[in-house]
This record gives sequence, C-alpha cells and structure tokens, in this order.
Amino acid sequence: MKAKYVREFFFFPDIFVMSVLFLISFGFMIPRLTSIGIWMAFVIGMVAYSIVEYLTHRFLFHIKTPKNPFFLNLIKRLHYDHHSSPNDLHLLFLPLWYSLPNMAIAGTIAYLLTSSLAITNAFMAGIMIFLLFYEWKHYIAHRPIKPISPWGRWMKRVHLWHHFKNENYWYGVTNPVYDWALGTFKDQKDVEQSQTARDLEKRGKQELEL
Repeated sequence: MKAKYVREFFFFPDIFVMSVLFLISFGFMIPRLTSIGIWMAFVIGMVAYSIVEYLTHRFLFHIKTPKNPFFLNLIKRLHYDHHSSPNDLHLLFLPLWYSLPNMAIAGTIAYLLTSSLAITNAFMAGIMIFLLFYEWKHYIAHRPIKPISPWGRWMKRVHLWHHFKNENYWYGVTNPVYDWALGTFKDQKDVEQSQTARDLEKRGKQELEL
C-alpha cells in the first residue's frame, strides 16, 4: 500500500483528532493493562461500536427522506451525499460534530453504570479504536487501494455492492455478521439493481409520486 494513502487517511482532520484522542485514552489504560476488567471494558467497547455501525447505517443513515429541511440537510451530510458522491473524501468520514457528542453520551452511560473512570476510559478506548478501524475499512473501500488479504478484498467488494447495486443490503462495512443475522446479506446475483442507490433522497420523491 502506498504511503500517500496512509498519510491521507491519518492526516484528515477528523481522523487525526480521533487518533489523538484514542492515544490519550490508551495512555491512561497502560498502567492498568494487567487488569482483566480493563480488557473486558475495552473489548465491550469494540463490540458495542460494531453493533452501532450496523444499526446506525441501516436505521439512521438510510432513514426515510426527512421532510424537515434541517434534518434533511443533516442526513444529507451524514450519508445521503456520500451515496451521491461515494469517492468524495470529505464525505467519506463521520464528522466530529456527530461522533464526539455520541461518544460523550456513551461515556456518560458507561460511567453511570460502572462508577469507574478507569473502566469508562477503557470502554471509550474500545469504541474509538473500532471507529478508526471502521473509518479505515470504509476509506479503503472507496480509494484505489487493493486490500492485502482475500477477506479485505471481499469486504471491499461487498461494500461497493451496497453503493452500486442496491442500498437496501450489505450495511456492514467492517464485517457481515449483522447482515447475516438480520437478513440483509444476499448473493448480489439475486438482488435487483436499485435505481436509487446513488440518490437516497430520491426514494422519498418516488413515494410521493406513487
């Protein structure tokens, strides 16, 4: 893989900030790495984000076209415009104004449940590292990069089916587990070509015409 893509990814402002926050969080974890509880919280954070990855993509980012102009503009920036211009770097990553408040909410809930700053920090570090993993996999899927492993190449292909074949399937970017479990993974040969995969906003317009 060319170094320019690694630089492009990590020096994109939103990714750079999230990477710094992860390193700070992990730094606080280092003195407690012998604790099983800390590692459990870290892993739970990763699993939690993997679930949120699927649920958010399917039920929020692909929400029925909002009629309210404010919410429409919000969802357009978060996802609709990404489907219209899937290779636009500035539409590829989740903006910090979306990610940070959601992380703050998750951290607050974790602290209220555990009353432990150390456990909460480990949980948040797990969320951040999986978020960065998600962003990396998503970045690779849309840049002219050939993944090293057969699994990586397959996941890239699956994500591009979501963009160019049918937007109602293949929501998982890092893995297909939740697609398999919830019925949104199909053989692309058995799925019809969608006319709205590149224009999610059009779905609402078509419903109005009907």
